Amino acid sequence: MKSLKRILLLVTILIGAASAYAQTADEIITRHIDAIGGKDKLNTITSVRMESTVEAMGISGPSTTTILNGKGFRNESEFNGQKVITVYTDKGGWTVNPFAGSTDPQVLPDEQYKASEDDIYIEPFFKYAERGSKVELQGQEKVGDINAYKIKLTNKDNSSATYYLDPSTYQIVQISGTTNMMGQDMEVKTTCSDYKKTDYGFVVPQTIQVNIGDQFSMTTKLNKIEVNQPVDASIFEMKK
Repeated sequence: MKSLKRILLLVTILIGAASAYAQTADEIITRHIDAIGGKDKLNTITSVRMESTVEAMGISGPSTTTILNGKGFRNESEFNGQKVITVYTDKGGWTVNPFAGSTDPQVLPDEQYKASEDDIYIEPFFKYAERGSKVELQGQEKVGDINAYKIKLTNKDNSSATYYLDPSTYQIVQISGTTNMMGQDMEVKTTCSDYKKTDYGFVVPQTIQVNIGDQFSMTTKLNKIEVNQPVDASIFEMKK
């Protein structure tokens, strides 16, 4: 009986010690911010412009993404001479998608906008609480060979996505969420890899792969990135 009590006491001590050293979501996020440049560096970034090559269904074309931090996000991708535009702002979103049958700007459905509204920020976790978002550490889960930290980020409109961070680098290796396409909710998995430091000192992935419901996928490879260049805010306005 005494041996059993000693074992139970030892287990209790070990559990307590493990809990004491377990990282919280905010501690992991702090390490993540440090890994991609640090909060002082991120505080100085007002805009980012990226030129990439995107490939989908065997077709490749140029893609440009412009982010005015906290104000607007605009992506333009061209396939076979057809240009797809997606815009999010702090007030709403719109798109031009000739592959959906229209070359006129269309307002994004509210649910679709809320799921991606945080794209207007250069980094999903930086100052998340100030934006009314919250985080939840959900343990660890395998992403390929990586036993990644799993953090759920829920924004002010109660739309959430799950981020997987490599415990050895604290970089985001995968993001999972849902999107609504033609009335059907579909899982979206975004895989980030080949991180490199820019001349500005901001670390970003060079390759991003997006898989939508195992029905559509595309790969984006970064060619050029510019930080803190002037941005004309009118590019985020939907033309009538």
